[in-house]
Amino acid sequence: MKIQIVNPNTSAPMTAKIAAAARTAAAPGIEIEASCPEHGPVSIEGHFDEAMAVPGLLEEIERGVATGCDAHVIACFGDPGLHAARELAHGPVLGIAEAAMHAASMIATRFSVVTTLERTVVIAERLVREYGMSDHCARIRAAEVPVLALEETGSHAERRIVEECRRARDEDRAGAIVLGCAGMADLAGRIGDELGVPVIDGVNVAVRFAGALAGAGLGTSKHGDLALPLPKAFIGRYAGWSA
Repeated sequence: MKIQIVNPNTSAPMTAKIAAAARTAAAPGIEIEASCPEHGPVSIEGHFDEAMAVPGLLEEIERGVATGCDAHVIACFGDPGLHAARELAHGPVLGIAEAAMHAASMIATRFSVVTTLERTVVIAERLVREYGMSDHCARIRAAEVPVLALEETGSHAERRIVEECRRARDEDRAGAIVLGCAGMADLAGRIGDELGVPVIDGVNVAVRFAGALAGAGLGTSKHGDLALPLPKAFIGRYAGWSA
């Protein structure tokens, strides 16, 4: 089985970190194919960045379908382009926010999300409502850490994230904490050990869920709105998508 992991931003170091986390999570016999787009934002920190990342993300999903990937994971906590990617793919397509929130709801009655910047909180709040998690999510918290600071040595990003996770545990009474950025994929184990509560990395659980779905012979429904895109002409820079 082959699972594709797409980091929708163009950061190669972050993609490498995400790939390492995915390979650690993958069951024996599962191959991980990780990539990021050639074109798009270097980090995703708002609505505009998300919109600009989606075309490159969909090109990567199309490549994954063509190379025979059995399932796909979108490694950005905003789950950008998730429904569009599901239209393109026959195998399951999971967003890490969707996977992480569902995992948290299975192991705790209340969870909080600790994400990067305050400006992205509203995106996570929208996903909480969309995924039916309003009764489970206590709060979305921002550590005020720029995404790319997670790749910088000496940025103190990890310490700020740990401190916000501690507040989530103590002030929100959260039984579990969801890390709200794929760039935090390497932190979950250390933070969980320090705080004594389950800390969930969406890359980890999305890979495991995707493998389970594909292994059960389940793929994205092609009946209804997730059927393959309607054939039509595209012009300009998107001419390659024409039927």
